[in-house]
Amino acid sequence: MINIRHNIMTAVRSVLLIALGFVLLGAASATTAVAQKTVSGRQTSSTQQPLYSEYRGVRVGMKAQDVRSKLGEPLQKADDMDFYVLSDTETAQIAYDAMHQVTVISVDFAGAVGAPDYKLVVGPDVEVADNGALYKLIRYEKLGFWVSYNRSAGPNPVVTITIQKLL
Repeated sequence: MINIRHNIMTAVRSVLLIALGFVLLGAASATTAVAQKTVSGRQTSSTQQPLYSEYRGVRVGMKAQDVRSKLGEPLQKADDMDFYVLSDTETAQIAYDAMHQVTVISVDFAGAVGAPDYKLVVGPDVEVADNGALYKLIRYEKLGFWVSYNRSAGPNPVVTITIQKLL
């Protein structure tokens, strides 16, 4: 039974890491699209505060040891990424740079269970695809990170919220 659970968790991690790669690729191309929009689509006020800048007390720039003290021991731990299973419907991947500081926080909510409302993450105006999927990315240039909200379409949507250091 333990071996089966290990195999399932390994498969889940692989799928989530691949999904994280797709999310980061999509976010990178969305970042380019956002950069090409008019000034009205970008943060222009130096006083604007992000709606969503941390996950369970974890922020971009934190040390890995501080993340682990906040979230506990990850299911899988490495120098460059930790993987957490926080519930049956919530997982998180925390990526680190060479200095072991957080560069990416990506959280997935299966079935959208427990996910915060997009309005609390990226504000009221989101892009809605024809199939019902939602997406929005906001860059906080002066703060050095971006936040995205992505909800897939279908009867069991997955919500992915990503906070990433600007490169």
